[in-house]
Amino acid sequence: MTNDQSTDLEKLIQQASQGDAEAQYNLGVAYANGQGVPQDYAQAMKWLHLAADQGLEFAQLHLARMYDYGLGVPKDDAQAMKWLHLAADQGNACAQYNLGNHYHHTRTKEYVQAYKWFSLAAAQGFVGNYFANAARQKDVVAKQMTPQQITEAEELARNWKPKK
Repeated sequence: MTNDQSTDLEKLIQQASQGDAEAQYNLGVAYANGQGVPQDYAQAMKWLHLAADQGLEFAQLHLARMYDYGLGVPKDDAQAMKWLHLAADQGNACAQYNLGNHYHHTRTKEYVQAYKWFSLAAAQGFVGNYFANAARQKDVVAKQMTPQQITEAEELARNWKPKK
């Protein structure tokens, strides 16, 4: 690590320690990915939780991913869904897409909710990669739904408002 990198890290830690949510998120991601610091999921969770608790949607999304995959914590679908909902409710298209996936692939196949969240992500033009095309996923789910379910899901999406 160069002196500049060391100074940047010290500054980031100082800002995060003073409650700066962006700095907490950036430090959490650094620990999660081992960027400029040793990979440490416990430290990642600490800093991401602090930022997420302040309402930072990207921290909420990252926490959801860690709970979803069991990175540094036991895999916990309920926690993953909690943090995904918080980020998606703020209008985060990636979180909306991921919620659509969760609802589409649950044992109960909650197609109305899946369609709603895919619709919201698609309205923002979300295309994360070839497989993560919200509009395409919405069409896949629609083929498994009744016309009444589609109408209900479209109404839910139309009436949805971000919570910021």
